[in-house]
Amino acid sequence: MQIGGLQKLTLIDYPGKLACTVFCLGCNYRCPWCYSRELVLPAEIKKQPRILEKDFFSFLKERKDLLEGIVLCGGEPTIDKKLPSFVKKIKKLGYSVKLDTNGSKPKILKGLIEKKLIDYVAIDIKASKEKYEKVTGKKVSLRNIEQSIKILKESKIDFEFRTTINPLLKKEDILKIAQWIGPAQKYYLQNFRPEKTIDPKFEKKKPYPNKYLLEIQKAIAPFFDVCQVR
Repeated sequence: MQIGGLQKLTLIDYPGKLACTVFCLGCNYRCPWCYSRELVLPAEIKKQPRILEKDFFSFLKERKDLLEGIVLCGGEPTIDKKLPSFVKKIKKLGYSVKLDTNGSKPKILKGLIEKKLIDYVAIDIKASKEKYEKVTGKKVSLRNIEQSIKILKESKIDFEFRTTINPLLKKEDILKIAQWIGPAQKYYLQNFRPEKTIDPKFEKKKPYPNKYLLEIQKAIAPFFDVCQVR
């Protein structure tokens, strides 16, 4: 597994658990507003230091009395063919696993759930259907996204939907997303960060005021049991 970073302790990335966050290398999207270009762009990935699997698992063994969960994010973890075997090793150590994914690989997601290798899923809904390819910078199979949404809704696994409110999205786009994915248990809105973006032009863009996000949250709240701005 290609590990490009490790946050040794997080209190916020895995709801209700003390966790560490593993940053996986590589992504099948090129969202221009993304602030993790060192995990996405091939030229940047080449310069990114790697963490060896053996060192990572040594860390997990040392922290068994402190940590409860592992967050797998990226990049996009599901594009790495070694993900299932990697997660299996984590589960053998007794940790809970949260997967952060863009939902583009429903077969991988379904397999992980069926084999009980993951315990929580956060799926990033990037945009309304009409804007998906504009926002992700790549050709996207909406059918795959919809399959991932369906898999989560029909499973017994704990999950959440979330969207980053970036300069390419307006209030009406989020309303369309809510109508598309709702009703659902949890949906979170998070603000755009204008730093080290894939397209440098977005570093000059200003995030929306928190007041604007709260207006959106209020409008879409009826579609979800929990709907919050992070």
